[in-house]
Amino acid sequence: MLFRDRRQAGQELAEELRIPYDKGALPDPVVLALPRGGVTVAREVARALDAPLDVLVVRKIGAPFHEELGVGAIVGDDPPLFDHRTLARLGLSETALAPVVERERQELRRREELYRQGREAPELRGRTVIVVDDGIATGSTARAALRFVRGRDPERVVLAAPVCAPDAAEMLQAEADDVVCLDRPRLFSSVGEWYRDFDQLTDDDVLAALHDR
Repeated sequence: MLFRDRRQAGQELAEELRIPYDKGALPDPVVLALPRGGVTVAREVARALDAPLDVLVVRKIGAPFHEELGVGAIVGDDPPLFDHRTLARLGLSETALAPVVERERQELRRREELYRQGREAPELRGRTVIVVDDGIATGSTARAALRFVRGRDPERVVLAAPVCAPDAAEMLQAEADDVVCLDRPRLFSSVGEWYRDFDQLTDDDVLAALHDR
């Protein structure tokens, strides 16, 4: 399945989520987007479910010699969530990654302040929380996001994305009550390959999507 852009992917994902929503299986929903890419997708979901939209900023912890290679993730003030098998394979320690964690923590706080603009984070206790991204590759950031949400005592946690790597989706089943993926292609190398238009979004794009709710 090839999506035209994030907006169209979000509309199709919203149609899929409307099925359990209309049956009452997603009561009192709140939609949390993983910025930046997940915000455009999540906006369409929030509109379809008439749900509030907010962001959940997650930062990937990259290997010092290859920042795109994720070895963990952080959310809020929670401790880092590391992939210990990957750390062992690369010969890395949590102590050695402390400077990377601190740098990403600072960027996380900058984005939270910018995107939220003084608003309180939404109350998640007792609600259906739908965590949305534009795609799931390794699942490391999504796993950190789901554990953060789970710690806020929601009634139900759903992870939703237009496209997911099959092994990541399977791994995340243990973290969410439901994982909704429109497509789980067997041959998966990156999220962007499943979009015709996959331009990188800016902070201004995120703010526009949140304000255009």
